[in-house]
Amino acid sequence: MKRVLFFLTVVVSVGLLSTAIASAQGSVKTGPDPSTIRDAELEKDSLHNLEVARHYFKLKKAYVAAIKRCEEIIAGNPTFAKIDEVLYIAGQSSLLLAEKKGKQSTKDKTPDQLRQDARDYLKQLVSEYPESAFRKQAEESLLALGPGTEAPEIPKDL
Repeated sequence: MKRVLFFLTVVVSVGLLSTAIASAQGSVKTGPDPSTIRDAELEKDSLHNLEVARHYFKLKKAYVAAIKRCEEIIAGNPTFAKIDEVLYIAGQSSLLLAEKKGKQSTKDKTPDQLRQDARDYLKQLVSEYPESAFRKQAEESLLALGPGTEAPEIPKDL
């Protein structure tokens, strides 16, 4: 009789313990969010290009080179973790080139085309990345560009 009671106690204990362990692990519903899955090598390459673009933008005042690095990131890695900064640098560089500032000049685009590029980059930043640290500066630049360049309305539920 003692053996049967001992055996039942062990079976019940193991059953309760395994249930507690299984419920503590939680459940996997769908896996990781696809928008957050990033290729480590691509992120590393994009980060390098961003650092070079920052250098061109801030220190060298080489805005054409900064735009080229930013466009390379946008084309090759549109889900880059710091894409908001990339859009900001591209927009500001285009705006400064339109004002004939910096050490480089562009033969490919007119000042009006450069201003339109700046609007496009900055509007994308404001509308798609409302929590960005660069948003306020982008909105100010859009307002400085003149009529028809106001920042797009952001839904109140964001």
